[in-house]
Order: sequence, then structure tokens, then C-alpha cells
Amino acid sequence: MNRVDVAAEGLPLPEWAEAAGTFAAAACDALSCENWDVSVLFCDDIFIRELNRRFRGKDEPTDVLSFPLGECVIEGGEERWASGDIVISLETLRSNCKTFGVSEDEELRRLLLHGLLHLKGLDHATNAPDEAMLVLQESMLSGGGLPPSIV
Repeated sequence: MNRVDVAAEGLPLPEWAEAAGTFAAAACDALSCENWDVSVLFCDDIFIRELNRRFRGKDEPTDVLSFPLGECVIEGGEERWASGDIVISLETLRSNCKTFGVSEDEELRRLLLHGLLHLKGLDHATNAPDEAMLVLQESMLSGGGLPPSIV
């Protein structure tokens, strides 16, 4: 069973936070991840900008950052995979919605899945839609099997 811990920094925990955790756990299942522990942190642009500057050398806010841990831990005799952390700026998410003409729900689902794909070890060199990771991401979002909404 996959577990997702959801928290917030610099803003109140959104009312839909539990549904976001449920979506992320379902996405882990769809990605054939077993016994994963994932942390999701919703934040503002100030917080994510500092993380982006410190860990990627980019002094600007971004929409999502993933921090893989990738450690096997034993908990109560059960083997668990401490996969890592996903950090999402809700301010940049809302800006993306306006830029791309999508709902907050669609963009939130995209960013959560994007972060999980990075934790699973996938990557992309550009944001071109033909990048293999992004093709998989969009296929999973449109192909069903994941909860249809969060917000």
C-alpha cells in the first residue's frame, strides 16, 4: 500500500489536500510502485524559489520540484520505499492555468504526476511535448485509471 503525506508551507493547507494525496497514491499504483512513502508539500512562490535557487541554481519560482530519496526502510517488519518529496507552488500552478488555459484541477493532477515520474527516475531534457516522460504523463492523465478530479 502506498502512503502520501500532504502538508503546506507559507499558506494554509488546501481543503482538497486529502484528495490530492488520494490522487498521488492512485498514481503510484498506476506506475506499479509498491509500498511507497511520498511527501507532498504545497507552498508559495517565495518558498519554492529559495529551493530552486539552492538546489538547481535557478533564482526563480517554478511549479514543481522533486527531491528523490530512494531509500528502503523497514517499518514494523514491512519493507517500504521512501521515495522522496514533491514540492508544488500553488501560486505558479495558478499562473500556469492562465498561461495554458487549463483548470486548477487539471494542472494540479499534472504536477503531482510529473513529480512522481521524477521520483520514479524518469527525466526530460526539455519541455517539448514529444519527450518520452511527458508523453507518458499526458497519456496517463487522459487515459483514465486515475481519479478524475481533486479540486
